[in-house]
Amino acid sequence: MKADTGQSPPANIGLPLHQINLRCMKRILLFALLFIGARPGQPNDDFCGISNKSFTHGERILYKVHYSVIGIYVDAGDASFTVDRTLFGNKPVYHLTGLGTSNPRYDWIFKVRDRYESYIDTGSLRPYHFKRDVYEGGYAFKENVTFDQARNQAETKKGRYNVPACVQDVLSAIYYARNIDFDKYKPGDKIPFSMFIDEEVHPLFIRYLGREVIKTRYGRYHAIKFSPLLINGTIFSGGEKMLVWVSDDKNHVPLRIESPITVGSVKVDMKGYSNLRYPLSCRLSGI
Repeated sequence: MKADTGQSPPANIGLPLHQINLRCMKRILLFALLFIGARPGQPNDDFCGISNKSFTHGERILYKVHYSVIGIYVDAGDASFTVDRTLFGNKPVYHLTGLGTSNPRYDWIFKVRDRYESYIDTGSLRPYHFKRDVYEGGYAFKENVTFDQARNQAETKKGRYNVPACVQDVLSAIYYARNIDFDKYKPGDKIPFSMFIDEEVHPLFIRYLGREVIKTRYGRYHAIKFSPLLINGTIFSGGEKMLVWVSDDKNHVPLRIESPITVGSVKVDMKGYSNLRYPLSCRLSGI
């Protein structure tokens, strides 16, 4: 479950269908972690001024990840997101952690254990440090990125890179986006920002699609709907086929993510939460 790093496993060419499906499944959990990814666009000055009004330390959100190749969804794994408060270089930060694991019953075929961490400023929500530690079917990869926000630079073991102001990493972007004021936009509007991953800056945007009621196996919710324009070169086709629903309340918690992938489709649903900043007022009674 990773973006292309130049060290990715061999391509799917020549593999039988069941092996291709397994290669797709190893990235399904990253899909839960990377629901925002796009090009092109330029960073939005208003987006740079965002402050945290949607989450707090102690928050924990759990997700169930499902995969389908013939229209029937199967349990592919789980993902979780947590927020803690700590210090980084004597600065108060939120410590964000995203975990993805394959269903243990499939570990003998393809074991996935992924961990993403980001340390972000409690005021500006800009990242100071990002860590990625993934294990996918015998393939292991680690990455560390340190952000110098004063100089607008990002440093990895491969060098230093100039980055735009308000640049995000793949995990901090999720929490940054949860603080978007969607009341400022109308359906069809694009909301751009920038992300640094794999020694490269990606100009990103999401397209706001409006509000609706979404029903999952875990409940019915008033939701805000948007679509990220995906980067070509992953298991997702380029374009705006991925759909994301977040809670239409002050929390802006991701409730569901759906997308076709190279083989089949994937669906991620929120199944549990604790210590939200506000009551989940968007939930409707009944199922």
